[in-house]
Amino acid sequence: MAWRRRPLALCSPGARGRALEWFSAVVSTEYVDPQTNRTVRSVSESGRFGDSSPKEGAHGLVGVPRAEDRDPEGCEPYTRFLVPGVQGAAPWVALVARGGCTFKDKVLAAARRNASAVVLYNEEHYGNFTSPMSHAGTGDTVVIMVSYPKGREILELVQKDIPVKMTIGVGTRHVQEFLSGQSVVFVAIAFITMMIISLAWLIFYYIQRFLYTGSQFGSQSHRKETKKVIGQLPLHTVKHGEKGIDVDAENCAVCIENFKVKDVIRILPCKHIFHRICIDPWLLDHRTCPMCKLDVIKALGYWGELEDGQEVPGPEPAPGGVLAADLSLSLPDGDRSDNSVSSSTSDIVPQCDGSFKEDTGENTALLETGRSEPQHGGPVS
Repeated sequence: MAWRRRPLALCSPGARGRALEWFSAVVSTEYVDPQTNRTVRSVSESGRFGDSSPKEGAHGLVGVPRAEDRDPEGCEPYTRFLVPGVQGAAPWVALVARGGCTFKDKVLAAARRNASAVVLYNEEHYGNFTSPMSHAGTGDTVVIMVSYPKGREILELVQKDIPVKMTIGVGTRHVQEFLSGQSVVFVAIAFITMMIISLAWLIFYYIQRFLYTGSQFGSQSHRKETKKVIGQLPLHTVKHGEKGIDVDAENCAVCIENFKVKDVIRILPCKHIFHRICIDPWLLDHRTCPMCKLDVIKALGYWGELEDGQEVPGPEPAPGGVLAADLSLSLPDGDRSDNSVSSSTSDIVPQCDGSFKEDTGENTALLETGRSEPQHGGPVS
């Protein structure tokens, strides 16, 4: 059988790493079983070419170091080999165990005996695996490695003086990428940096979210309590001909529109009146009268900020004041059919001397009330 050499590149260096190129070896064995006189053949891609070995085929009878030399690794420069069935200068293949010396020493020792190829079998603890071999300076000798079980199988046959013919073929090309040490360090540092940045961002995000949620909760609770206090201010529905309000002249200082019949107005402690839908949102945000800047919350008897969960106490009559409950105004006889809306509140409306007096220079409505405290549920005459 003629074999043709294929020159192939082994390694190709890269800018940031190196690519290791290696080839598997197809190992074929053939021998005659002396008990059955039958030919036994075995073919498997179980070998691996050495790094410095030419990637080409080889064949021949298998030879092993002689047992009497006690050198199964074939490390001695003049190791003798037992090659059953070889005649003259016929090609043969050396089979030696791994260990004892370098790969180069084993290959050179077998080449001195004119071996056409050297087959090393791996150590026992590697099992069925093969390893890369570096053996620069061994010339054109084909060098492969097989697994420990495969090597021991062939060794035992040769030691029984059974000729074993071995054929080596080129198998599959493999390319394995390796990162350089600097690249590994760079990637590790970049990964750790990204993890630290991501962790810091997550911590910052959740802290901001927690603070925002707490602020929203506190603001909503405060507005809820403020809304309860504002709800205690008296409400009134504007009617035709009632005393103290000129529906054609009086207007709301918030929306700058005249009061109309059936408009619902809210009366502040400072006697200023506004549309309920105008003044309530204003008081929620500012707490003060738009005209005289009176702090309505404090005027109602609540000092400082309302705490979360603070219960709004019920109204109690204060000295010199009247309880504004079921406030209503009488209508002329012609307008008694109109529906009057009485509004009950639970806060204290400060009493003026006999009537709500008109503030000079301000466009406000006055509601007259009696000096005496009205009966609960009765109209103010």
